[in-house]
Amino acid sequence: MAELSRDRVIEALKGIRGPDLDGNIVDLGMVSDVFISDGKVYFSINVPAERAQELEPLRQAAERTVKALPGVNGAVVSLTAERKQGSTPPPPRPQPAAPAHSHGHSHGPAQSGPQRTKAGVPGIEAIIAVASGKGGVGKSTTAVNLALAMKANGLRVGILDADVYGPSMPRLLGISGRPQQIENRIIVPMENYGIKVMSMGFLVDEGTAMIWRGPMVQSALMQMLREVAWGDLDVLVVDMPPGTGDAQLTMAQQVPLSGAVIVSTPQDLALIDARKGLNMFNKVEVPVLGIVENMSYFIAPDTGNRYDIFGHGGARAEAEKIGVPFLGEVPLTISIRETSDAGTPVVVSEPDGPQAKIYRDIATKAWEQVKARSGRAAPAIVFE
Repeated sequence: MAELSRDRVIEALKGIRGPDLDGNIVDLGMVSDVFISDGKVYFSINVPAERAQELEPLRQAAERTVKALPGVNGAVVSLTAERKQGSTPPPPRPQPAAPAHSHGHSHGPAQSGPQRTKAGVPGIEAIIAVASGKGGVGKSTTAVNLALAMKANGLRVGILDADVYGPSMPRLLGISGRPQQIENRIIVPMENYGIKVMSMGFLVDEGTAMIWRGPMVQSALMQMLREVAWGDLDVLVVDMPPGTGDAQLTMAQQVPLSGAVIVSTPQDLALIDARKGLNMFNKVEVPVLGIVENMSYFIAPDTGNRYDIFGHGGARAEAEKIGVPFLGEVPLTISIRETSDAGTPVVVSEPDGPQAKIYRDIATKAWEQVKARSGRAAPAIVFE
């Protein structure tokens, strides 16, 4: 059996035709550097941003081709887009909020009336949402390590897993079992590594298909938030489901969020999705505390060398363009993946390592943003 090598991968990819059938993706210069580590192959395919959805089958074909090679244990293949500087206009800035005496309700134009307020959660000083415009960007791993980093920085921390359909906190934090219920149907949160945790994953068996409609999701979220004995916390980190659906709007509309942290990857295509999350929070006047670029670069476990497989710096550039803080870059490393899968996140399993330091720096910057805004009243939501 021939040894797995970059050349063998490149040769196999020459069988994948380009988007307009005028050559293969290798000869057309669409394939990034190929990196192989521990039997896993990492590379990206450069495509025009406006054709991303159309060319997803191209990415899938490349992934299948590489996975079929002898010696390949897995493949991480991403679409990315290079844009010429200045070719994409900045997104429109949100309209200013209506005056305080002219707040609207959930439908129709703004109307005069009393200001809508969002009830806080007793004992919790600040609530931070960790969100992404799409799945697969490492949002939950970022959320759990951010929460643990805030704990390491001296804060009292809880984490709410708001992904009703795909809860991941039980696995990421290595927690099993059912939470206890005390008087008035109040639930005692689970706990590990010094942080309190609530997740739908504690209430239903793993693998159970959740087929709830929007109102049931909203009710479940509010119960997990308001009918849980959180105690006194400096911050509750909310791991939002990906996208901009019912769960995200419920949290933004009914909870006084101190701010949101947006997680993205370096690729322009992922940043397009991240902008959806940014725009949603802007529309409901939830401050964006900053952007985290996850999987920013790859650190080879054998040599320690750095590879910008998926591009680099896209999230930083996007943050500068739209005027929100850039919180930091988190590398794609084997240790982050393995510790997350094992329920021992890298901030607690390797507290003195470079990855833990990155998360602690991000946590510090995010908390500084929260404190800078703490003197401002929670804004009312205006729907036009």
